[in-house]
Amino acid sequence: MVSSLRKFAPRREHKERGQLSNRKHLGHLEKHKDYVLRAKDYKEKQRVLKRLRERAATRNPDEFYFNMERSQVKDGVHVEDRRTALTAEVQRLMDTQDVTYVKMQRDINRRKIERLQSEVHLADTPQGSHNGPRHTVFVKDESQVREFRPAEHFNTLPEFVHRKHNRPTLETLDQQDIARPATGTLKRSMRVREERLQELKDRLEREEQLKRAESEMLLRRSLKEKGDKKRVGKDRLGLAIYKWKAERKK
Repeated sequence: MVSSLRKFAPRREHKERGQLSNRKHLGHLEKHKDYVLRAKDYKEKQRVLKRLRERAATRNPDEFYFNMERSQVKDGVHVEDRRTALTAEVQRLMDTQDVTYVKMQRDINRRKIERLQSEVHLADTPQGSHNGPRHTVFVKDESQVREFRPAEHFNTLPEFVHRKHNRPTLETLDQQDIARPATGTLKRSMRVREERLQELKDRLEREEQLKRAESEMLLRRSLKEKGDKKRVGKDRLGLAIYKWKAERKK
């Protein structure tokens, strides 16, 4: 009876001392509970390393697995086929974030693209760019194509032919004087416009990268699910296309 009541008797609480004031520059004084956690972590890592060493020692060099067909070696490093179609930034985004974060970033980037498109007239995009609208003139045959003169067709000066907005006609130039902006104002407005166009170009490229990352992450999620599937080709982004076998749902 006495032995059973002994555990209910008040006991002295043994406390571990803290770091001495003259030794605080050495950092935190490790307690027993800290040592236990550190020892468990060390032993677990040693068990993992031992298991990996055993697998490496008993591995059959002639063993075949299907991932060999989808991987290749470049400069002694294994490179997966699917990751070659993704940039380093997209790969880092896929390794650190989830699909919800990527969708949120796409929405933010899409709103910024719409704002830039409203600020900048896409009609004045640089030559060779296909993002802006085009002014197409239809003719009957090839002879009219060779004889076509844009200045005569639009009834304006050759200096204003490249414009797709605010293109004055010859009658307008004869009736009123068009005030030419100051040199400093014109240069400043052109510089701001170039900055907006460059930002818009970067935003469009980021939208393409985020779209590629989202599609890849959704595909990886689908590949982890059950069901028979096979690879049928590649899409326009260079990523593999899989087709699942149709199954009747209950």
